[in-house]
Formats: sequence, structure tokens, C-alpha cells
Amino acid sequence: MAKYLAQIVLVGVQVVGRAFARALRQEFAASQAAADARGRSGPQSEAASSVSGLSLQEAQQILNVCKLNPEDIQKNYEHLFKVNDKSVGGSFYLQSKVVRAKERLDEELRIQSQQRREQDAERKPDT
Repeated sequence: MAKYLAQIVLVGVQVVGRAFARALRQEFAASQAAADARGRSGPQSEAASSVSGLSLQEAQQILNVCKLNPEDIQKNYEHLFKVNDKSVGGSFYLQSKVVRAKERLDEELRIQSQQRREQDAERKPDT
């Protein structure tokens, strides 16, 4: 009887150990994928996210834009800012989120234009 009980416990420990190891590998892979995604966005973009307190994706969601198009950003910003004005019964908190989102997207546009200029400068041969 004790022999069977020991075998049951041993098999149970092995099953739990394998499941734990598999979960750990999956978590490690997800962590690596997230780190790679952050690395692709660039150090300047990551710094802008930490300074503004909003990630690029959050800012895009707040202003309801998919692509970084300055005209769409400005149009949505003006609409959301006006709708959330305290004098028309809006929320100051939401209005400030809209402002922060626009600042974050403007910073991202600036970073992208700077990177394009640097790439163009690298492509041009010295004459």
C-alpha cells in the first residue's frame, strides 16, 4: 500500500514539475518577445514613453488614430479637447489625457522625422 502511495505522489510531482517547466518556458518566450518589440521601437521612443507616462499605443487609442498622420491627430485632438471641456460638462481628467496623448504622438512624429533625416544623410554619399 505504501509503495503505491509513493508512486502516486512521485507521478504527481513529475506532472506538476513538467507543467511548471513548460509554463516557465512560455513566460520566458513571451518576455523575450516583449523585449524585442520594445527594442524595435527604439530608445528615443521608449524614453518618450517613460517621460510622458503614455505608450505610443495608449496615445493612439486615446486619440483614436491607427497611423501617425498629423492631420488626423490634430482633427481628433481638437474634437476630443472641445468635447471634454469643463465648461460644457466635460471632464478635466479626460481633457488632460487627450493633451498628453497629443504631446506623445507629436514627440513620436518628431522622432520619426529625425530618424528619416539621419537615414537620408547616411544614404547620401559625400561629394
